[in-house]
Amino acid sequence: MQNETRQHPLRAIVASVHLPNVTDTEFESSLTELRELAKTLGYQVVGTFIQKRARFDAAAYLGIGKRQEMRAFVEGIDTADGPHDDLAGEDEQEPADDESDHDAAASAARHLKEGRAARGHAGKAKAAAQSAADEDTRHVDVVLVDHEISPSQARNLEIEVGCEVMDRTMVILEIFHRHASSRAARAQVEIARLGYMSPRLREAAKLAGPQGRQRSGTGGRGAGETHAALDRQKIRNRIAELEVEIAAMDVERKTQRARRQASQSGQELARVALVGYTNAGKSTLMRALTGSEVLVANKLFATLDTTVRALHPETVPRVLVSDTVGFIKNLPHDLVASFKSTLEEAAESSLLLHVIDASDPGFERQLAVTDKVLDEIGAGEVPRIRVFNKIDMVGDAAAQAERETALRAQYPDCVVMSAKRDSDVADMHAAIRDFFRKGLVEAELFLPWSAQQLRGKIFASCEVLDERADDDGAFLRVRADAETLKGLQEQLGGKAGPGY
Repeated sequence: MQNETRQHPLRAIVASVHLPNVTDTEFESSLTELRELAKTLGYQVVGTFIQKRARFDAAAYLGIGKRQEMRAFVEGIDTADGPHDDLAGEDEQEPADDESDHDAAASAARHLKEGRAARGHAGKAKAAAQSAADEDTRHVDVVLVDHEISPSQARNLEIEVGCEVMDRTMVILEIFHRHASSRAARAQVEIARLGYMSPRLREAAKLAGPQGRQRSGTGGRGAGETHAALDRQKIRNRIAELEVEIAAMDVERKTQRARRQASQSGQELARVALVGYTNAGKSTLMRALTGSEVLVANKLFATLDTTVRALHPETVPRVLVSDTVGFIKNLPHDLVASFKSTLEEAAESSLLLHVIDASDPGFERQLAVTDKVLDEIGAGEVPRIRVFNKIDMVGDAAAQAERETALRAQYPDCVVMSAKRDSDVADMHAAIRDFFRKGLVEAELFLPWSAQQLRGKIFASCEVLDERADDDGAFLRVRADAETLKGLQEQLGGKAGPGY
């Protein structure tokens, strides 16, 4: 039995506290997002537990009544409440307004202690028997909490409900850990995960009890040192090593960019970065604009590593398009910091395409999240075009037209499109091309017959609009940026037509 592979996906329940300052729309949108995150991890969400409270329970996030309901559901015990997709209000009396957080925490801790004492040895025996039983008889494998909770809250909630607990931050970190493929992304994710796990070692040490403290003396680990303290030191050392690796990779990445710049003869690279909320359709648009076979999946965070491809059909100047990691509400700050080097593609780009899911009723929240992260990484001032993608998923033709009219009224300079419609992609291509043509200069270059070796360079770095020839050479009417034209003029010995 132990060697058999489970036939069903891991089952999860979603749990969330609805605070007074959160609207119903925001709350439901966040829950939907967590369910999608669970789907990305391969979990099957089999129930939802919601509780309206003035504040989180200080000891275990949810109140004791809701925790008992969840325990029964986890163990597969039928209750008279019916379905556990509980959208009802409070399931217990809230503390009075004048009750301090300390009193609330003490009360909740007392409930926890009483519950553990009541179960006693019988509860331990039952837990041991259940862990040894066939996993198919277990109704729930993990509880997903739609907030970041403290290590002690997570530990207490695990004890009360009888299965693993993952908060929102841990879910996102696990997705990043599974999806990171490049060396840089793996290192960045590991730093964030180690930073998240370090304070949780103290909770693990509490569970270990006195055995967590090592004996001092010869062969020991030092007076007063514990396993947890040593593990935290190892984590700090590992983070330091990874930061050195990332710094080296940053230098390598900057060197590669400098080489690309040099290959363009000093011409400033035309660079576009696709940014936006996760699953807004950035990778689909990337594939449509560049003709590349980048990963496209209907999952949150399908893309973690920055991919750079040339705009296709190619333009002059040549435009490089990069697809970046998606953003999300409450993206852990450690992840934002860790991925800052990757997101520099956005900060150093000439143009941002801010891709937004037009079919999502909560797109304004997604838009605000992306704007906030762009400010954090220093890309707030980079020119951008708001691209409302997935308009084909809004509804019928009338609904799509109505949504497009509303979006254009609210965001006059936006692009409304579907990355799956060739005509829309062609219009987007033209918008990118027109943006980079704004700063170009038209001029006429004279290319003597004795300098025809420069002909290929002119055609590669300029858009040739017209050409005529006489006995001395060729006259080329071109469009390019002023720096490129200046460099070509110097190589041509200062010879240029009157338009220059």
